[in-house]
Amino acid sequence: MSSVAQKKGFGATLWDWLTTVDHKKIGILYFLGGGFFFVLGGIEAMMIRWQLHIPNNDFVSAGLFNDLITMHGTTMIFLAAMPILFGFMNAIVPLQIGARDVAFPFINSLGFWMFFFGGLFLNISWLYGEVPDAGWTSYASLSLASQGHGVDFYAIGLQIAGGGTLMAGINFLVTIINMRAPGMTYMRMPLFTWTTFVASAMILFAFPPLTVGLFFLTFDRMFGGNFFNHTMGGNTIIWEHIFWIFGHPEVYILILPAFGIFSEIFSIFSRKRLFGYPSMVFATVLIGFLGFMVWAHHMFTVGLGPTANAIFAVATMAIAVPTGVKIFNWLLTMWGGSIKITTPMLYALGFIPSFVMGGVTGVMQGAAPLDYQLHDSYFIVAHFHYVIVGGVVLAILAATHLYWPKMFGTMLNETLGKVTFWFFFIGFHMTFLIQHWLGFWGMPRRVWTYMDGQGWNLANLISTIGAFMMAIGVIVLVINAIMTSVKNVKVANDPWGDGRTLEWAIESPPIYYNFHATPLVRGLDTVWIEKMEGNESGLTPAEPIKDIHMPNGSIIPLLMSFGLFIAGFGAMFRTEESWGLPVLIFGLLWTFVSMAARSLQDDTGYYIKKDEILRDLKRKGGQN
Repeated sequence: MSSVAQKKGFGATLWDWLTTVDHKKIGILYFLGGGFFFVLGGIEAMMIRWQLHIPNNDFVSAGLFNDLITMHGTTMIFLAAMPILFGFMNAIVPLQIGARDVAFPFINSLGFWMFFFGGLFLNISWLYGEVPDAGWTSYASLSLASQGHGVDFYAIGLQIAGGGTLMAGINFLVTIINMRAPGMTYMRMPLFTWTTFVASAMILFAFPPLTVGLFFLTFDRMFGGNFFNHTMGGNTIIWEHIFWIFGHPEVYILILPAFGIFSEIFSIFSRKRLFGYPSMVFATVLIGFLGFMVWAHHMFTVGLGPTANAIFAVATMAIAVPTGVKIFNWLLTMWGGSIKITTPMLYALGFIPSFVMGGVTGVMQGAAPLDYQLHDSYFIVAHFHYVIVGGVVLAILAATHLYWPKMFGTMLNETLGKVTFWFFFIGFHMTFLIQHWLGFWGMPRRVWTYMDGQGWNLANLISTIGAFMMAIGVIVLVINAIMTSVKNVKVANDPWGDGRTLEWAIESPPIYYNFHATPLVRGLDTVWIEKMEGNESGLTPAEPIKDIHMPNGSIIPLLMSFGLFIAGFGAMFRTEESWGLPVLIFGLLWTFVSMAARSLQDDTGYYIKKDEILRDLKRKGGQN
């Protein structure tokens, strides 16, 4: 693709977006794709809560309720929270480290399209009428016994999407290790970059077990593999080990970037350097390490024995320590700061008590005897949502307001932003706080209805009202985004006025090659240092302006992912339909031909000439 096509920016044609390898555009694609699935998962949640708002309700059947709880959990974790966070990582991290792009732009594009087609494959199950129904964890006994193709949609769709996630994790690791600007040592990296780095390392080790488990599950269901079928010599509990060796690190893969986002917000809007930066970095690495040592606390009730239970109980309590370090550092960052209450800062302030509550109930469940009582009750549902919604979703909403001007060049309305916050925050606590008591009062999770007279009626009604308040908050955010995009009022490089890291020194949205000259990083919060020394541009160049090498766009990542999408249908129907086997072969051939085309292509990219960069610089009034 020529530089002329790249420079169209946000007025680019559909072809530009389908073929882009620009990290900023791919970040927006992740953001929009994840946002779509977030709304879809939210609709499923609203249907769940409406079914439970009164006893003996028949709004949905028992079977459809199982479909809803499975798809809600799967969609929100795999297709909403992770991709939206990947969107912010793509849009911001290369800018924070002073890079032109990620290390492997082609693979970055391939990772997005694999996520997109994997999510599409999973959700086509709704149209087909056979939906995954074994829970988002798909425990082997249920998933093997599930009739129809619902669990097949789950296993194949998540294998496609999970492959894209693994690619993204490797890409960010290499990018952060190899592409930092001169002067940016590891201990000068912004916290969002650090948390992205550790989360990417966790992806590298956590996703292969999930891939192997899904592969075994697919073989069990389609080819009689019997890996998990205990009647044929398999082991059902092995699925739980495989899933949770992925599943618990996954919680930290989600929450660590959220911690990074909040670290940036506390620092920016307290107008202070982050308190205890080295200890924050150490705590981040320690969380990443300990995250792999606690998986069996999900399995206290399966009979691992007192020794195993005790080891995992201690590890569960230990992982609370580095998280506590972070909480105190955030509080001390605000202490004595000049705090500005913006919409992102409201989310950050709301996050601390919300996440602490989720953490405390997690430590409670780390005590195996108590977990025996709470297991599979609504207390678990409440705890999990306090961690994921009170941590990850609040961070996503905060980052949407914080980074919208950098990604789109416009500013979301602050008043509507605060309306969104209060509806969502109050609704969140109404929905899930009461569920702790529902668990104490004996309400089991995953029940599609309940009898009258058990003392659960009012609590479930309050929970449902809270859920609809959260939905109103999200609707206001969507209206805010549409109004802002229609008005299209452009903003400055640093619209918040207190940006401290490199992304706030360049225009909003950034030019397609990010930096006119590679910046020199002179310390932690380098842009703040430059501002304090009177450098209006906020950047000191590390080298003279010179020609910049850029990658070409490519349609091949989309074609490769589409081939896997087609092959998935052929694999499911290969024995039932006459077209199944030919479609499987066609899909795999399509993918292999696309891979061969990429291998044989001599793609050396193109160069942006120094004269063109100088013209851009002159047109922008010498900024950056």
